[in-house]
Amino acid sequence: MSVINRYKPHHTMRQLIRDNNLLLMAISRFNIAFGFGEGTVRDVCAANEVDMDTFLAVCNLLSDNDYGDFDISLSSMIDYLKRAHSTFLDYTLPQIRHKLIDAINYSETNEVAFQLIKFYDDYVDEVQKHMAHENEVIFGYVEGLMQGRIDDNFSISDFSVNHGHMATKLQDLKDVFICHYNQRDNTRLSSVLFDIIVCEKDFLSHFEIERSLFVPAVERLEDSLRSRCGVHEDSSNAGGDGGDALTARLSKREKDIIAGVAKGLANKEIADRLCLSVNTVTTHRRNICAKLGIHSAAGLTIFAILHHLVDLGDVSPGQ
Repeated sequence: MSVINRYKPHHTMRQLIRDNNLLLMAISRFNIAFGFGEGTVRDVCAANEVDMDTFLAVCNLLSDNDYGDFDISLSSMIDYLKRAHSTFLDYTLPQIRHKLIDAINYSETNEVAFQLIKFYDDYVDEVQKHMAHENEVIFGYVEGLMQGRIDDNFSISDFSVNHGHMATKLQDLKDVFICHYNQRDNTRLSSVLFDIIVCEKDFLSHFEIERSLFVPAVERLEDSLRSRCGVHEDSSNAGGDGGDALTARLSKREKDIIAGVAKGLANKEIADRLCLSVNTVTTHRRNICAKLGIHSAAGLTIFAILHHLVDLGDVSPGQ
């Protein structure tokens, strides 16, 4: 738990590290060189060409401090997240695998050990695919937004940041070893389990940075760009069914989900029709409710009818 209530530009980097040693990882992922002596956050960020507000927001979030009111730089945030991905994929996860093989009785005749390593390898493959998708698709989309390009067929809410299952799988692996893998002389195994615990916490912090800092910053940029587009469409297409301020704030995917709700579909049915996960649909509905201030299926149905998102004949009688 942090002792300093909130990190500010005048605090020294050494004060931050003494307050929370785990900030060393964040400093590294901002590509800040060590050897900063008694330099303040302001001076060190300037010397390393790092956006100070983004750095402070991340450090305060990681220390359970108030991280609001910082102006997030999406460029700096993307650089940070990409370096975090590289740390996980190029160092942390391979090191854990190497230590796992060294710690357990791993041979072709030990089927349990073989299955444990396979479980881990499958998990790493899932993480690699997820982070490659973020690096190529999500960050590419955001970089387009930063250049003023808006994609009507996608929004950041299509990107589910509910990644808790990734940390859960690591926890499952850890629990299997602790509760079911009967092996004496566990010094090396205890060491790798500690590494798994640290990695699990690092993953959760990483996902929280995406959820609480990255995604809201992208949503603000989306809203700004779509607001400009909405004003233009209003002036050139007055009376159109998509030009009002409320529908302009919704992505095409969000409109499809509202239509599904109006038709009486459950979240799983909507997910199946739109080729999404149920978690993604749930995230969309939460975002829709926040944007529109409508929190019931009946209210969303009325909204869908009034804004021509669904034909009246398709509306479920039970809505």
